[in-house]
Amino acid sequence: MARRSKALFLPVFAALAAASPLHAERAILAPVPAIDAIPTRKLETAIFAGGCYWGVEGVFSHVKGVQLAVSGFAGGPKGRRVDYEAVSMGDTGFAESVRVTYDPAQVSYGALLRIFFSVVADPTTLNYQRPDSGTQYRSALFPLNPEQDRVARAYIVQLGKAGLWPNPIVTQVEPFTGFQDAAADHQDFARKYPTHPYIMRWDRPKIAALKAAFPTLYREKPSP
Repeated sequence: MARRSKALFLPVFAALAAASPLHAERAILAPVPAIDAIPTRKLETAIFAGGCYWGVEGVFSHVKGVQLAVSGFAGGPKGRRVDYEAVSMGDTGFAESVRVTYDPAQVSYGALLRIFFSVVADPTTLNYQRPDSGTQYRSALFPLNPEQDRVARAYIVQLGKAGLWPNPIVTQVEPFTGFQDAAADHQDFARKYPTHPYIMRWDRPKIAALKAAFPTLYREKPSP
């Protein structure tokens, strides 16, 4: 079990974090999905779990076409109400997740999947994304319709055959049982606190990797 402090650290600790090597999970450019989801509406929604939601939200908020990225919880029993403290115990079944609302005319579900596997999460670590461990930090996809389910499952198979990672992919496609927003003080965390040691050490490198790997999809100003 791991829990992050929301408090801003003292300047000395921020300086130490800034001086440490800036890297998170090793970025690997995943291939373009062989198949993509056919959009059914002007704005689509997708849900991703890939470790600490601060970083997942931070990355997707810098993707062109993403209208809104919201941190929250998914994957647990339908109807059960939880919050950060409860999910942090690691026994609720919920994972820290992000709900992404996007314009499919600008960015497709397949492109979001490619970004997720390339720079957001290491798909080979079970219940662990550096530096956090526990089932609440697992990598998972929660399709909201049959199209997303079809594309997500096909892409995981495609990635497995590509052999980009030395270890097997453990990211799961899970049933969607609902999404709960995290508290307001967890939303837009990377934007609000860019010098927070956790953000500097683990999440800013992911955003930099997005810019380097996907320059045509990157935007400097994050979405709300």
